[in-house]
Amino acid sequence: MISKDCSLVDKRIQIAAVVLAVTFSILVLTSPSDPIWLPEPNSDPASDFVTILATDLDKPRAIAVHEDRIFVTEKDGLIRVIEDGVLLESPLATFRTVDAFDAGLLGIALHPDFSNNNLVYTYVSYEKDGHLWNKVVMITESNNRLLDAETILDGIPGSQFTNGGFLKFGPDNKLYVGTGTVSAASHLPQELGSLAGKILRLNDDGTIPDDNPWEGSPVYSLGHRNPQGMTWDSDGDMLAAEFGPGKNDEINLILAGRNYGWPGQECSGDKGFEDAVLCYDPSIEPGGIIFYSGNRLDLESPFVMASMRASNLYQLDFEEGLSSQESILSGVGRVRDVVQGQDGSLYVITSNTDGKGFPDSMDDKLLRISK
Repeated sequence: MISKDCSLVDKRIQIAAVVLAVTFSILVLTSPSDPIWLPEPNSDPASDFVTILATDLDKPRAIAVHEDRIFVTEKDGLIRVIEDGVLLESPLATFRTVDAFDAGLLGIALHPDFSNNNLVYTYVSYEKDGHLWNKVVMITESNNRLLDAETILDGIPGSQFTNGGFLKFGPDNKLYVGTGTVSAASHLPQELGSLAGKILRLNDDGTIPDDNPWEGSPVYSLGHRNPQGMTWDSDGDMLAAEFGPGKNDEINLILAGRNYGWPGQECSGDKGFEDAVLCYDPSIEPGGIIFYSGNRLDLESPFVMASMRASNLYQLDFEEGLSSQESILSGVGRVRDVVQGQDGSLYVITSNTDGKGFPDSMDDKLLRISK
């Protein structure tokens, strides 16, 4: 049973080294005379806890892993591929996108049967008649080259600052899509006929599953502001992370057909809406989330969350609440996304070139965390 807890968390943490099991209430500051040590790119993962797999990524947004290949979206339109620990010079695909802070080439997901069908899904923003829109594109690739691309869902309202854009396949092999809110039309998340401010559920070809909560509609849940990550626990329960408006970031337990309140509710307080499982006030800007199921890392809690504003990768036990939150990785700036590889390692991208961070000469980076 996932408990619900709202509390205050204010984290702008920089840790002097990469550490496990540092309680989230401890602040260790670095200085120019005591720089953070990081391994060289492509260093031996057997001897390093953190390995830098790629540098100089440009505004990366999301990652997906299959065996020895890692796919990274860059907001300005490229899907980059890291194979056998090497960033390939040529991108898998190049999209023409819009120049907006929270829009562009965003989420990415691989088909559950990717080994056989080579299908890649991504969330793409574009402009039409002076308005921002988003679409879900299904790509067929071969040997890191695009063979075909097909739009399987279109007409998702776009936003410069709360655009959503996360994709992930669930344990039911359905594609889930987190969409954001249009600032000038904040009522849309409450309108079932709009695709804004929703979590959508699709078949792998973009058609609507017969068992969705509303017949003929891709909407799975509504009342969302800006979803940034989603995952499932070992019981099949779905959770989503989303930004609040400067505070009240939420982790929500997503149930079919439920309403999560935006813009009428932030976190909790109205019996007509679902309460958040966790509420962060002030904001920590949660990104990608997973429930860790591997054996390469000795984590005390399975829930792992990337945080941009708090500049950490955290682990957390829902039964104990925010007091259990501990740092897995810090000292690398803003952390946007995290996924688990088939080998049990964690793969992480930083987000220091997104306009809100302080990039160094190697940013942004793709990192692997393992024993």
